[in-house]
Amino acid sequence: MIKNIGFVAHDSRKEELIAWVKYNAETIKHCTLYCTGTTGKLMKKALQERLGDECPEVNCLLSGPLGGDAEVGAMIAEGKLDMLVFFCDNLIVQGHQNDVLGLSRLASLYNVPYASNRSSADFIISSPLFTSETYKRIIPSCIESYKNRKLK
Repeated sequence: MIKNIGFVAHDSRKEELIAWVKYNAETIKHCTLYCTGTTGKLMKKALQERLGDECPEVNCLLSGPLGGDAEVGAMIAEGKLDMLVFFCDNLIVQGHQNDVLGLSRLASLYNVPYASNRSSADFIISSPLFTSETYKRIIPSCIESYKNRKLK
């Protein structure tokens, strides 16, 4: 079951992400949400307006360029996130482009469901696995092999 979701959105995509969150508020209200800076503030406000007392826990991290992307990446590596929703503006190069690329790399490496746009987010959240009590994410064996590799 998806319990902890990370949210990141570049400025030009924040409105789109907040609209998606409002639309899916009932589905994600059982989750704990972790968001980079401004995205988290906007999300908390939108969910409180939509859900009132049933608003899920929204944890605001640092702004993405100021370390929030790195915080989300660390949470993925530490097994603290079950899903990542990152609405990225691919029309401009970000000043923290390496962090942006790092998030998609870590989500892929740790087998975390990763939505990069509204369509992929819709498919993930509408999957029966999103609320399945029995589904367990499989961590690729290459991670354990890498941790235990023999150094010369």
